[in-house]
Amino acid sequence: MTKSNKVSNKKELSPEQREKLLTTLKARFEKNTNRHQGLEWAKVRARLETKAEKLWALNDMERTGGEPDVVGQDKQTGEYLFYDCSPESPKGRTSLCYDREALDSRKEHKPKSSAMDMAAAMGAELLTEEQYQELQKLGAFDTKSSS
Repeated sequence: MTKSNKVSNKKELSPEQREKLLTTLKARFEKNTNRHQGLEWAKVRARLETKAEKLWALNDMERTGGEPDVVGQDKQTGEYLFYDCSPESPKGRTSLCYDREALDSRKEHKPKSSAMDMAAAMGAELLTEEQYQELQKLGAFDTKSSS
């Protein structure tokens, strides 16, 4: 098999997809400054442009109806923290079991997947209980649905 015929497993957006996503993220960043006080979009963008796999995960969050936004910066690693700030559970991520064990134990009305599997496929992680409580301090989330 020649190099040109190999299929890449690397999760990378096209230049057009990347620019569209960055434009969307910038607009959300500027609209919701209360979520990330003291952070600058230019620095966030510069960091994201070097992390193709992070852009892929953020794009998947967008594609499934989410609204990823910067909520802080890890003091140890310097990484920017993105949470899904969708007001309710995104349409593309509803009716899921929590994990594979719960999915496998369902006999009837089995969901298509689990939240853990979907997050892993996206290259994302589910929020911890503590992170979810922090999210609730940033606005009104999950007032009609539960995540």
